[in-house]
Amino acid sequence: MKIIAFGASHHKASINKVFAAYTASQFENAAVEVLDLNNYELPMFTVDEEREKGHPQAAHDFVAKLEEADLLIVSLSEHNGSYTASFKNLFDWATRVKLRLFDHKKMLLISTATGQGAGVHVLEAAKARFPRHGAEIIGTFSLPKFKENFSMETGISNEELNTKFEEVISNARNLLLVAEAG
Repeated sequence: MKIIAFGASHHKASINKVFAAYTASQFENAAVEVLDLNNYELPMFTVDEEREKGHPQAAHDFVAKLEEADLLIVSLSEHNGSYTASFKNLFDWATRVKLRLFDHKKMLLISTATGQGAGVHVLEAAKARFPRHGAEIIGTFSLPKFKENFSMETGISNEELNTKFEEVISNARNLLLVAEAG
C-alpha cells in the first residue's frame, strides 16, 4: 500500500506536516511519502493566468503524485476558519488539471493547531468539499493544542485524544483491508 501524506500548508515548520507524517507512520508495511508543499510553488490562480500561460508544471506534478496513492492523509492547517491561501491556490490549480483530483482515493482528513480550535472549521469545509472531487473520506480527527498534546517521541500524550485517534486509525485500517480483499 502506498500512502501519500501532507500538511496543507507551506509553512516550513508545519505542525500539520509533522502530524500527517506521524499519522502515516501508524500504518505498518506501507510505503509512505510525505510531501512538502513548498515543492509545488505556483502563481496565484486566475482565469487570466490560466488562459495566458496554461497549467503550470507544478500543478501537473502534484496531481501525478496524488495518483500514486492508495491512501491520502491530509492534515489541514486553518487560517481564519478556512484553508491556507497557499493550499487553496494549489487546490485550485490542481482541480483545473483534473477536476476529480482525488479520483476515488481513500482519504484520512486530519487537522491540528496550537489552539483549542484544532482546525475544526477547515476540517468541516474539506469534509464537505473533497468528496465532490472524488475523495472517499474514511476517517477524520482533529488534535487541539498541538504543542501540549503531541511529542515526536511519544505521539499524542493526552490519553482521551489518543484513544480517539487510535479508533480512527483502527477503523481506517479495517476499511483498507476490506477494500484490498474485495
